[in-house]
Amino acid sequence: MLFHRSEILETLRMLELENLDVRTVTLGISILDCRGRDFEETIERVVAKIRRFASPLNAVADEVAEKYGIPIVNRRVAVSPVALLLSEREREKDVVDLARALDAVAQELGIDFIGGFSALVHKGATRGDTLLMESIPSFLSVTERICASVNVASSRTGINVDAILTMAQVVKETALRTAHRDGIGCAKLVVFANAPEDNPFMAGAFHGVGEPEVVVNVGVSGPGVVKEVVRRHPKATLGELAEVIKRTAFKITRVGELIGREVAEKLGAPFGIVDLSLAPTPRVGDSVAEILEEMGLERCGAFGSTLALALLTDACKKGGAMASSSVGGLSGAFIPVSEDARMSEAAEAGALSLEKLEAMTSVSSVGLDMIAIPGDTPWETIACIMADEVAIGVMNHKTVGVRLIPVPGKKAGERAVFGGLLGEATIIPVNTFQGARFILRGGRVPAPLTSLRN
Repeated sequence: MLFHRSEILETLRMLELENLDVRTVTLGISILDCRGRDFEETIERVVAKIRRFASPLNAVADEVAEKYGIPIVNRRVAVSPVALLLSEREREKDVVDLARALDAVAQELGIDFIGGFSALVHKGATRGDTLLMESIPSFLSVTERICASVNVASSRTGINVDAILTMAQVVKETALRTAHRDGIGCAKLVVFANAPEDNPFMAGAFHGVGEPEVVVNVGVSGPGVVKEVVRRHPKATLGELAEVIKRTAFKITRVGELIGREVAEKLGAPFGIVDLSLAPTPRVGDSVAEILEEMGLERCGAFGSTLALALLTDACKKGGAMASSSVGGLSGAFIPVSEDARMSEAAEAGALSLEKLEAMTSVSSVGLDMIAIPGDTPWETIACIMADEVAIGVMNHKTVGVRLIPVPGKKAGERAVFGGLLGEATIIPVNTFQGARFILRGGRVPAPLTSLRN
């Protein structure tokens, strides 16, 4: 593909002024062949395999980033769902020991996060799944770089409400065990519906069972780039705006695939997917909320926000699909409140409520993400929030995630500070009317009629 001089200059501007970067290179590794005679041997095999494949990851990422002058912000590893390694012989201590061992190897290799402490329980839970879920508060409270996720629903199988009830209590317990840091353990835990197997973004990345032995997946971001292109078209109609965003997404995706394929080649691993997701950071100018406001909204959260986000998400997906046949993961626009400084300000100003965020997730590429709520929110209410969100995902055949942080000891209007890319946020009030009698019925909600497609 030949590039025109103006396109090269445009890309340089994106890099220097508009925060364009490759947000993450995520190396997926299958650990399903690591089962040993006992769990101690299993841990040794998992650590050895991660060392074998991930040791060169940082050096290769640095080399490719320097060659093209494009920053690669995060280097991550996603392993097979750990619940698949667990049987009736293992105990919570074994899961914590594995998490500690992988946390140590991540630090040793300079890897930001290791994802894959996951369970897929959308239709039911094995003993391994249950052990993994019950161990989450313990291992997230003693590690720094370990991430967990649990898939509780799918459009094909319906909603496992019993798993939601378990995970709501797990979220509360994880927050309490990391109360000294505003419940930060919950920032590394996602509850999914329709979880993708090739998502490169944390905290929800895991190496799916349908993936090859190892694979390189890339996540590209660029809210600043899209904001700038919207700013340059103040009189464009919404149709024209969708077109220029789509073309911009095309260019960003091409950059991501170029980087991803070269990293994969140097690591001797197949290239998997490029995920074009507008993932904000707390930096000024790197915000999805700023894009929506540049379109014409006084504040993110005002009426019109859902349509603006729908336009943005769809244009990004179309641009990505035009640019590459390997688009995957989540791809679209993220709306994590604490990680998007402008979105956090909108919540503080009262423009963005939990109910409005829920409505916006029906058209975003994720769900209720990095939202701080009062620490005294009952776990049954958290279960109801999760259930509402996964219902949106199941009925609309889309991925949604829930990353709620009930901040211990703090109330609505106070600030929760997580630091780094996790940012900070004003705690959002939660509707105090109860749905406990409904959600405690438990059981499984059948799959929607639209699941019968075979």
